Amino acid sequence: MEKKIHQLQVSYMRGREKILVGELVCGGRRISFEYSPDFLKTGLQLSPFKLPLKAGPMWCEDTLFDGLFGVFNDSLPDGWGRLLLDRKLTQLGINLAQITPLDRLSYVGGCGMGALSYFPEIKPPACVMHEDLDHIAKECLQFQCNEDDFFVDDLLRMNGSSAGARPKILVTLVKEKFQATDPNPEKFHNDWIIKFGSIVDPTDIGPIEYAYHQMALSAGMDVPEAKLFFSKKDRGYFGVKRFDRVESGYLHMHSLSGLLHVDYRIPSLDYETLVKITQELTKSQEEVEKQFRHAIFNVLSHNRDDHGRNFSFLMCETGTWHVSPAYDLTFSSGPAGEHCTTLMGEGKNIKSSHFLALAKVGGIQEERAKEIIEEVKAAMEKWPSFAEEAKVTKSSTAMIHKALLQLIKAP
Repeated sequence: MEKKIHQLQVSYMRGREKILVGELVCGGRRISFEYSPDFLKTGLQLSPFKLPLKAGPMWCEDTLFDGLFGVFNDSLPDGWGRLLLDRKLTQLGINLAQITPLDRLSYVGGCGMGALSYFPEIKPPACVMHEDLDHIAKECLQFQCNEDDFFVDDLLRMNGSSAGARPKILVTLVKEKFQATDPNPEKFHNDWIIKFGSIVDPTDIGPIEYAYHQMALSAGMDVPEAKLFFSKKDRGYFGVKRFDRVESGYLHMHSLSGLLHVDYRIPSLDYETLVKITQELTKSQEEVEKQFRHAIFNVLSHNRDDHGRNFSFLMCETGTWHVSPAYDLTFSSGPAGEHCTTLMGEGKNIKSSHFLALAKVGGIQEERAKEIIEEVKAAMEKWPSFAEEAKVTKSSTAMIHKALLQLIKAP
């Protein structure tokens, strides 16, 4: 990086048409954003709660995202992605304390999640075609265990702005080979997010998440297409097809954390808030029911890593919002054994009464709420068959089964 980035143009892919949204300007310790006159005419609300559509420069009043509005912070990598970028910057001799959010966004460019892109863009390393995922998994392991920076360019090129602690890549599947995603909006890509185990994950983390995906389908959840990718050396790698890329183009994606400016790194949300925001944003009772089902699934499946970045909304070209397909569904223990997101104030000992109270908040009739709860419970009872199909180890299958039985039998 030869010089610091002080101005960035933000664009939005409306389907396959790129539209200038406005400009980010870093001045001193503050970052301003101003919509372009043409974008104001579209009437599209990309972040209705914190960045309303109005003329003139605006500044974020809080410092949670280092002065960025949440909608732009959603574009930045977190966890594994940020580790890769920081390692690359350090490799270039750059002091991380001097890096601004605009510098980081320039690295994201047009390769991030959702429909936003940033210019000027610092071009990523050249694209490399990979024959199999085992080679990429080996690069991830070398990087984690040996602090081996030899592979950092390759891994960074395949990461985009993915979040989460586990190593993952954003790739296009081309005739059973994998390459870093091409951001060219003129093409339709077979784009996937594929995860690898971290050094602290069980060896069957991929099969576990795939079994959870099958269980979510059985529970009536809206989830993306998924598969367990073959491995010669591992038990398989879990991948989902990107739901922010469709045949008609790109979809704008906004996390709950970014919408409300809530810190996803500490427990600070309740499912009551999620349901109310869904009501206000989507104006759809069907979407509210999706979130209610998601809440029940997370609780009864012991998925306690349910922080604000693990809930998102998608906006179509006309400005209508929908709940995104559910993602990051797997067995997790959460902070101190509790959910990151509480349910009607309770973080661990959640009962049927809490579920029904949440349903009431969402305007869901008690009879319908009980029906959804029973459908989710029925899926949980099938865990052993899902685990067997995914080739989860016997020890993991038994451990998770015991935990699920305790939850579905709770009063």
